[in-house]
Amino acid sequence: MGPDAGPRHTPPARGFLAKAAAVTAVLTALGALLGLVRDQILAGYFGAGAETDAFLVAWTVPEFASTLLIEDAMALILVPAFSRALAHRAADLAGDDPVRALVRGTLPRLTLTVAVVATALVVAAPLLVRVLAPGLPDPQLAVDCTRLTATCALSFALVGYCSAALRAHGRFVPPAAIYVAYNVGIIGTIVVLREPLGVRSAAAGVAVGGVLMVLVQAPSLLRVLRSGPGPLPPREPETAGPAGDGHLLVLGLIAPVVVFSLARQSQTLIERFLASPLPAGAISHLNYAQKVAQMPMILSLMLCTVSFPVVARALAAGDGEAARRRVERDLLLAAVVVLLGASTVIAAAPQIVELLFQRGEFDRGDTVATAAVMRVYALGLLGQTMVGALVRCYFSAARPLWYPAAAMGAGLAVTVAAGVPAAHLWGAVGIAGANALGITATAVLLLRGAHRQAVPVRAGLLGEGLLRLATAGAWATAAGWLCSMAIRPAALSVTVASLVVAGVFLLFLLCAPRAPEIPPLTRSAVRRIAHARRRAAPPAAEAAPVDETAAVGRDVPLRRRPR
Repeated sequence: MGPDAGPRHTPPARGFLAKAAAVTAVLTALGALLGLVRDQILAGYFGAGAETDAFLVAWTVPEFASTLLIEDAMALILVPAFSRALAHRAADLAGDDPVRALVRGTLPRLTLTVAVVATALVVAAPLLVRVLAPGLPDPQLAVDCTRLTATCALSFALVGYCSAALRAHGRFVPPAAIYVAYNVGIIGTIVVLREPLGVRSAAAGVAVGGVLMVLVQAPSLLRVLRSGPGPLPPREPETAGPAGDGHLLVLGLIAPVVVFSLARQSQTLIERFLASPLPAGAISHLNYAQKVAQMPMILSLMLCTVSFPVVARALAAGDGEAARRRVERDLLLAAVVVLLGASTVIAAAPQIVELLFQRGEFDRGDTVATAAVMRVYALGLLGQTMVGALVRCYFSAARPLWYPAAAMGAGLAVTVAAGVPAAHLWGAVGIAGANALGITATAVLLLRGAHRQAVPVRAGLLGEGLLRLATAGAWATAAGWLCSMAIRPAALSVTVASLVVAGVFLLFLLCAPRAPEIPPLTRSAVRRIAHARRRAAPPAAEAAPVDETAAVGRDVPLRRRPR
């Protein structure tokens, strides 16, 4: 039975999060796989040239909207809002339902506002293209594609709203399935309309995919709002404040989150602006490299996405210690996942690109160019992951803070300062390097300031642990690179490099002095089973939620215990 089904009671925190993480992992992997298929179809049908550059400039709109309305701003504002509304409903069942009051107070205004923005984007498409990519050889094609992709501003806003509400209610299956629906819409539209529309079919697919993302989630949200709380994550009986969460949409409260999200996505805007005067195909090489290189980051942030409502609810109950342990545990595990992926990408980049894209209009020259960019992109993956995970320390509380936006602005300034000369000297590779440098600077700033925020993580100990994990990744990368050069068939080379990277990485963690200790999955599983047996009696099951939330992460010390 998945996290979206079951009797109406509060499930055990660890069991619930394990099921949610497993379901989310499967659907995330499926969405990522379909994203690769989508990119393979784009590369095979249209190659890496002026047409794909024009489409990718138009694709900036949905990428920007996705970050702002689905992944960052909407989730970081509404998940805590719904979590506090749920906590208030649990504490006081009398009167108006605070969750439904929150929906009535926010959803109509959000829909109207974003509909106006989407219409403005459609009308202003020519100006938008000139601003985003002034050096395009075929701006009219980019304008046509932009008018099609601009419709996703409305659909993505509804998607982000539904995702935040469902995750706060403990429903993780529909939000995890949105990118499956999105990529199915794009792939299907390209296959059906490629002949009459050309690359415009991909832009039309973005519009279709956005509608499918809404349809995947809307039925579940309607059921939640009609039936009441249902099965929720661990529930705290106290609240941190009143249930008037509609006030979260006051400009002074949402502005820090929005500015942070805009600044974060502006990295992509800067990349495409700097790449537009370069030879045709530069924007496409950056895009293909980024999509593949960021897959480890997407998987590593999956755990943080699942546990974010737990952190928000712990803070709503005033349990900052439980939130801190949860965040520290997630940061270390996410770092392990992303470093394993980044090491593999750097070690076997040409073979990965050859295996995925080298067919049809995508030739050997495109493979070499994309692989070079991908290796440089991968250097910033740890920073990307840390930014995505650490920002939850700042935005989990009732009042979002300005520090993340300032840190992201500083990182953006580093990207611009490094990107302008690097683009002239090294082209697309230099732009990717500037991106990695800027996001790493942001991650360092967020880590240094995290101990003073709502979730006071131990920045010094975390920084030490992350540095040692990065050292393990460097050794693993070198070993995997040597193996990938010695083996010619692409599929076999990638497989061997992946195994060598994982083996060397884990060997370093086992043998290096003071390496951060990551809990074995078997030990965690045994502890969960034993704890479930102790909770078999009904009284224990009723008393468990607060204890379980506080216990999350206790078995994940940041330093190796003395022997």
